Amino acid sequence: MNWKKLQNGSDIRGVALEGVAGEEVNLTPEVATILGKAFVQWLRNKTLQASVSVAVGTDSRLSGAVLKNAFIQGLNQAGANVFDCTLASTPAMFMTTISGDKATTAGVMITASHLPFNRNGFKFFTGNGGLDKKDISEILQLAENSTYNDECITTATVNSWSFIDEYSLFLVDYIRRNANIKSNYEKPLHGLKIIVDAGNGAGGFFASKVLQPLGADTAGSQFLEPDGRFPNHVPNPEDKEAMQSICDAVVREKADLGVIFDTDVDRSAIVDASGNPINRNALIAMISAVVLSEHPGSTIVTDSITSDGLTSFIETELKGKHHRFQRGYKNVINESIRLNNSGEESWLAIETSGHAALKENHFLDDGAYLVAKLLVEAAKLNAEGKTLTYLIEKLKQPLESEEVRYSIADVDFGNYGKKVLAEISSKVADMESWEMVTPNYEGIRVRCTAPDEMGWFLLRMSLHDPVMPLNIESEVVGGVKTIAAKLRNILKEYDGLRNK
Repeated sequence: MNWKKLQNGSDIRGVALEGVAGEEVNLTPEVATILGKAFVQWLRNKTLQASVSVAVGTDSRLSGAVLKNAFIQGLNQAGANVFDCTLASTPAMFMTTISGDKATTAGVMITASHLPFNRNGFKFFTGNGGLDKKDISEILQLAENSTYNDECITTATVNSWSFIDEYSLFLVDYIRRNANIKSNYEKPLHGLKIIVDAGNGAGGFFASKVLQPLGADTAGSQFLEPDGRFPNHVPNPEDKEAMQSICDAVVREKADLGVIFDTDVDRSAIVDASGNPINRNALIAMISAVVLSEHPGSTIVTDSITSDGLTSFIETELKGKHHRFQRGYKNVINESIRLNNSGEESWLAIETSGHAALKENHFLDDGAYLVAKLLVEAAKLNAEGKTLTYLIEKLKQPLESEEVRYSIADVDFGNYGKKVLAEISSKVADMESWEMVTPNYEGIRVRCTAPDEMGWFLLRMSLHDPVMPLNIESEVVGGVKTIAAKLRNILKEYDGLRNK
């Protein structure tokens, strides 16, 4: 058993079901039981407490129930008391660890986010937040070496806890208090039609348990029923088919707003009344407008592929600071925390993928909380006869954008990618109308100033895979094609690169 192969950054992920050619099952119930024992041992090592409690939830995946039961068995055998939260969201499972007198030592979500039906995994939380890569490595090391208490003498318990109900009440209360609509305090979303697309993941609760109690009309919401086959579309706000589905639904239902979640609700995006997606740069701009109105001049941390137009919007229009960092939601979160610890005020860390973490919410990447914060503004603006898009009227979007992915054929793909980036950096320095952007924290970002280009590109290494993604944006017609052609001329020298 290759335990290290189960690590995916700060999560555990593996193949849980047969059915996909070339993908061998490596996340079995037996493995889940051992992970439960190892996690309890890890908790005891960290907390120095013999008595620990763990809340466990799942998304709608077909393998979720079996893995959950096996994982709980391992937790119990190691002596941990367990709260079975059944269908839940990833953010909710963190909240179990800070829920007052009922707080658990840890929360665990069984999910593989937007990955295909045959995958599954584990996300771990303590009251300090999500575990980091180092923590996951330690848990897997304990599992591999069997350095855990295999059978506990005491009798551990398993209790049911429908925590998603408590989490929903938290969101409802948040929206009511902060919208503070005097004429309709209990139902601040009255008069708004808001439809939800949960993609048959775990986010269907948001329509019935959050929006409806606040007075919103949710008729026309779609794919709310949990179904781990994901028969309608991938539950992923970055997926074009998924976004088109919610955009079409908003227009069809004549809704004021659409909301889409990923499988485990730690990511989200919205759609305006005209059926236009508000995701990626637009979503970052919108929540930045809200955050910077509350915390003027503070720093917004994003990942590396955000646009120049977003930087201009944050710094020129909103008078904040844009700190473009690295891909990976934990990277942007940790960087925002680091800035705060160094004395630089930062209240928002957000990826273009839809992961958004706010300082006011424990720096938890929570798709439902992000939407709740935007709904507060929607309620306020609605009272003034305005819509959320008012917040980003001055955001300049690129005329063209494209992502190209190059696979690396070399076995030592990490070092090969570093070599490519280093050599291209030196070549760019000699090219007219191309200049390196600094500071830059990932790959190489180049500003292209020729009249037929007027844009930028970012070439970087993927976080985990033998892939080099290339992002290009331009403000002129044909600019992306011109930049890509010039870059292809350079990249063709590298036999180890393949255009996917």
